[in-house]
Amino acid sequence: MAAAAAAVQASARRFLRLPPAWSCRSCQTCRAASLSSARVRQSFIRFFQEKYGHQVVASSPVRPRADPGLLFVNAGMNQFKPIFLGTADPRSEMTRYRRVVNSQKCVRAGGKHNDLEDVGRDVYHHTFFEMLGNWSFGDYFKEEACKMAWELLTEVYEIPKDHLYVTYFGGNAALGLSADEETREIWLNQGLSPSHVLPFEMKDNFWEMGDSGPCGPCTEIHYDHIGGGRNAAAMVNKGNPDVVEIWNLVFMQYNREADGRLHQLPQHHVDTGMGLERLMTILQNKRSNYDTDLFTPILDAIHKGCGGPNYQGLVGEADAGGVNMAYRVVADHVRTLSICIADGVYPGMSGAELVLRHILRRAVRFCSEVLHAPPGFLANLVPVVVEILGDAYPELHRDTDKVMNIISENEAAFLSSLMQGRHVINRALQQMDHSKVFPVEIAWSLYSNLGFPLDLIALMLEEKGVQLDKAALDCLAQEDAERKARSQQEQSARMLLDVHSLAQLRRDGVPSTDDSFKYAYEIGKDGRYVFKQCKATVLMLYKDGSLQKEVSGGGQRCGVLLDQTCFYAEQGGQAPDQGYMVCGGQQDTFFPVVSVQVSAGYVIHEVIASEALKAGDQVQLFVDEAHRMACMVNHTATHLLNFVLRQVLGESTEQCGSHVTAEHLRFDVRTQVPVKTEHLQEVENVIQEIIKKNEVVCTEEVPLKLTSDIQGLRKLDDVYPDVVRVVSVGVPVKRALVRESKDAMHTSVELCCGTHLLRTGAIQDFTIISERQLVKGISHIIALTGEQAKKAREDGRTFAKEVESLTIRVKLGGATIDEAQRLSKEVGYLTVTVYNTAMPHWQKRELQATLKALQRAANTAVRKLETRLAAEEAHKLLAKYSREAIIVDTIAVESPSILMKVVNQLCAKIPAASVMLLSPQTSGQVFCACQVSKNSLPTFSASDWALSVCTQMGGKSGGSEVVAKGMGNTNGLQRALATAQEYAKDKI
Repeated sequence: MAAAAAAVQASARRFLRLPPAWSCRSCQTCRAASLSSARVRQSFIRFFQEKYGHQVVASSPVRPRADPGLLFVNAGMNQFKPIFLGTADPRSEMTRYRRVVNSQKCVRAGGKHNDLEDVGRDVYHHTFFEMLGNWSFGDYFKEEACKMAWELLTEVYEIPKDHLYVTYFGGNAALGLSADEETREIWLNQGLSPSHVLPFEMKDNFWEMGDSGPCGPCTEIHYDHIGGGRNAAAMVNKGNPDVVEIWNLVFMQYNREADGRLHQLPQHHVDTGMGLERLMTILQNKRSNYDTDLFTPILDAIHKGCGGPNYQGLVGEADAGGVNMAYRVVADHVRTLSICIADGVYPGMSGAELVLRHILRRAVRFCSEVLHAPPGFLANLVPVVVEILGDAYPELHRDTDKVMNIISENEAAFLSSLMQGRHVINRALQQMDHSKVFPVEIAWSLYSNLGFPLDLIALMLEEKGVQLDKAALDCLAQEDAERKARSQQEQSARMLLDVHSLAQLRRDGVPSTDDSFKYAYEIGKDGRYVFKQCKATVLMLYKDGSLQKEVSGGGQRCGVLLDQTCFYAEQGGQAPDQGYMVCGGQQDTFFPVVSVQVSAGYVIHEVIASEALKAGDQVQLFVDEAHRMACMVNHTATHLLNFVLRQVLGESTEQCGSHVTAEHLRFDVRTQVPVKTEHLQEVENVIQEIIKKNEVVCTEEVPLKLTSDIQGLRKLDDVYPDVVRVVSVGVPVKRALVRESKDAMHTSVELCCGTHLLRTGAIQDFTIISERQLVKGISHIIALTGEQAKKAREDGRTFAKEVESLTIRVKLGGATIDEAQRLSKEVGYLTVTVYNTAMPHWQKRELQATLKALQRAANTAVRKLETRLAAEEAHKLLAKYSREAIIVDTIAVESPSILMKVVNQLCAKIPAASVMLLSPQTSGQVFCACQVSKNSLPTFSASDWALSVCTQMGGKSGGSEVVAKGMGNTNGLQRALATAQEYAKDKI
């Protein structure tokens, strides 16, 4: 027995590579010092990999893959959702996962799981954290998962057993769910005392992916920091910082339907998650996550860089001036920023990018205003983060300079915005009189337009003794969230098969759809593309969330699964095909295909069923060839654009999104240099040359492993199937994939499942009609091809001629004010028209620059003519009223601006005079302008003077104490003149 126990301990120690038992085993402090976070992370993975045969899967990026409902990856299971939902591509490695282990980068900021505003206030909340996890996909279940977890914690990490408590699902009578007695017995069999095995309700021990989807009971392991033989059962799940959850083991055995009902899943899965930060507090004998080696080097660097007081771990009222809170905020946020930027999420204006922008600005604010750090300080902490996390996540080492540059640029921009925001807040405070509640609309504007985190605004106001109406602010935030949710629902309203339907199809032996016919086309002798016809058999219908053998028609929408199809399903950024299908011999009965989606290899054609349709029916498929051809043109053009942008802007340029439709192509590109006008011209010229050469577009399906380490080959961060389609322009795929080949550096070679041209000449023409920065470093490009591109060029040439003609006329100038004003309006109208017209963007930029200069010249000409006319009128009035203290009169001028200029010039000549001039117009209106001598202030106000006169004329006015203007009608002109004289005399 002793030998066996020693063998188990030696085996456990091997995973941690701990010293033998005699090396100070009794000294917990020494042992804690030897357990670095890097070693603990590594030992976790090695334990499951080497002892229990788990496959190590790298952490996915924090930007979710194909999951638009999620801002960030916020749990280890996110990348495995296709397995849980049954939607994984059957050709991908993911479908072969059985036992998996990893350490996943997670961000909880924004969305359902949002810890942002709690960070810094306590010692355990974070926006970025690491989730250690092991998974079983239809392999082992409850007993094995519990035993592995217990062994790791108590034998490998040597956590005292009496400090551990476990919880299990206590059941829910309303849902007909009994208590998870199976899990309770498993834990008791591990030797736990019944007092350490506790039942809890659904909110604590029933895990759900969302409002619908896979879910199940879970068992949590909690740790009592105090121990010492006490019974801490009453403190479990009570928010007590002494007793904390460290590991959650989820047993996915149900699927929650949209109507709330629970059904057993076809396969049972295990999903576990343990936060590394919290685990380290136990293993390093700390009470705060920020006191572990994951944070202490960053806190030390903050202290050295700022020169203020040491970090002491204080919270609440004990933290005078919020210095310790600032330490925690900056340390947490710089980790999040480093991880997100290295994964391609940049601070921006929407979605995850907007959240990251708030995180960065919150960190900068605490750096500058609380820690008094020098400008640029935040970026200097990045190398420390890289040193701590870089071995686990090598992209940090690769992109250190990029991360630092982006943080520096955004910090500089925010410091400028911070000054602007402070001015906005101070101005609003001055206008609040004695109110202590800040206007919620201004706070929301600061948040949405200047990127101020809401908690930052609250803190800035708190410093001034002013409150923020949290209820009203929450209402605005809720409205914004609902608006975004509606938009998200509209985007995700696609006909996709649910997990039960997919499982049923597999049980029934329904094969995946053969969609290879979508690539069945060729160029005919006349140069036109010929698309081969496709006949298919209806295998199943899908309606109202269930598989059906027949639908009755009547114009209802349903999904049709066929044995084979020539329709392209929406994927890879390309819009789906359109068209129709005809059933059997009923050639006059059409079933329009409005959308095509793919789930786990099954292609679902969403059709409008005007007649009955049933499984076994033979159908003939007709793809809208014009629509398909336009998509093919734009998709191949997108590949050329991706390649050429890299040639023109540099190798650091990388794609970060695209969308191809029949109308246009959209391309988002990350680049370290601004996209200039000459760049756009060069890109178009190079692509035009490739089009003229009519290069062959080669495609071939090859094993994924053959595409690794090919220099220049472009692919997205995505999960690809084992066999991938390679699209190469001008070079055979086999040649491009030769290990020593440099072909992919000199032509477009990409992994892509889309439909493409066979030769580039069919693109005909190409032009970029829009380029703008979504955020700094990411350009959003829209381009046209074919006839649309030609029309855009023609429109560009037409407007270039109009601008040239207008330039000549503006230089000649208008002889009268009317002519000058007409020229100015014409420039303005042409400016708007050019802005709204599709044309080459490089040309639009040039025309806009010319028009901007023309507008300045035209406006200057108008002002000069107005000033000259005003001088003439002022000279006449000066001769008439050279010694008067009050001047009230009418003159004939064409605009309020001329009238005000006359008043201004007259007052400049007679500083002691107060002047009001009225100008009746042929339209029946009367313009009014006045200025009051400074000697008459404050008893005499120009705004009050104008108000009394314009009211007399049935009009309105506005202005300041010194100058004002307004408008009325001629019916009250004589009374208004008298009122003006009387009012002024009473005030002087």
